[in-house]
Formats: sequence, structure tokens, C-alpha cells
Amino acid sequence: MTTDTSSWTLEQPKLPYADDALAPVISAETISYHYGKHHAAYFGKARDMVKGTPLEGKSLETVVMAAHKEGAKALFNNAAQAWNHNFYWESLTPKKQMPDAKLKAAIERDFGSMEKLNDELEKVTTGQFGSGWGWLVSDKGRLKVVSTSNAGVPLTDGLTPLLTIDVWEHAYYLDHQNKRPDYVKALVSDHLAWDFASANYAA
Repeated sequence: MTTDTSSWTLEQPKLPYADDALAPVISAETISYHYGKHHAAYFGKARDMVKGTPLEGKSLETVVMAAHKEGAKALFNNAAQAWNHNFYWESLTPKKQMPDAKLKAAIERDFGSMEKLNDELEKVTTGQFGSGWGWLVSDKGRLKVVSTSNAGVPLTDGLTPLLTIDVWEHAYYLDHQNKRPDYVKALVSDHLAWDFASANYAA
């Protein structure tokens, strides 16, 4: 999967790692349902909705923004969820990483330290009421942690996403049941793809 999100299409990309690469935090069984069924279904529904319209053949990001602008709720929900999941899989990594020097400096400027950012990510993401997402974003170069509900994506607020954590129940329930904080903490501690976040911040 490319980190150039503007080039993403309405075809589901391959995972950037093996199904069991994030175990035990995210099991291969969870991946089989989450990526293989939920994520795939969003793509299928979005493709069906744009077929025969001016949006057919357009990039996934174009479809998301057009659906948002036009108030096409069903199309937005499916296209944005396809986009969000692409971004989520890229936001995770089997091996612990750290941000590059530029992003690290921005983190220290805006949060005080990496540890304080991690605390904020855990708090905001775990605290998202109901289904949704926790995000590290850039707001014209300044870093923030935000959450969105359901299919919400920071792009529609003019923010640049750097990484995300999915807190829909299907993302963690098979492995952690109702212990959302355990799932979020494990990802923040060891499985966030800071190379991906650094590339997004530098773009």
C-alpha cells in the first residue's frame, strides 16, 4: 500500500504485513474479519454506489470529499471507512518504531515529550464514545490528538492525519473483549508506525 493517500483507489489494497504480524495484540482471526470482511465490504459498497456516476474511476479521497460536500451520507460512510481502514493498517507495524527527527521535534514542541503524546493518544482514543477513531493530526504544522465518530475523517476538517487507531468494537473485541484501554495501550506502546506518521508530517 502506498503512503500517498491521494493515489488510493476504490480497490482494497493488500495488507502491508502478514495476517498474524500484530499478534497477540491483534490476532490473525481478528484480521480475517476486520480486513477480510468489514474493510472489504466498505470498498464493495462504495464501488457499487459510484458506478455510472461522475465519481466512477476517481480516487478514494476524491469520492470521500465529494460525498461529504454533497451530503451523500451512505456513500460517505462507506468511502470514508474504506479510507480510514487503509490509513489504520498503514498506521500499525509489527516492530516498535520511533518518529524521525523532524516529527520528534514537533512532538516535543506541542506535547512536551513522547511520553505525554502517548498519554494523550491513549486518553483521547480510549475516551471516544461509541464507535470511532483516535488520530494524531497536523493542523497547519501544529500537532493535535483528536477523535472522530463512526466514519469521521480529519480530512473534512482541513486537518492532515498522521496516524490513527480504530476503536470500533470489531477492531479489538475478539482479542480484548470490553478492554478497549488494553488494546489502545498496546498499540501506542509497541505497534504505531512512526515511519508512516513521519512521512505524512513531511509531505
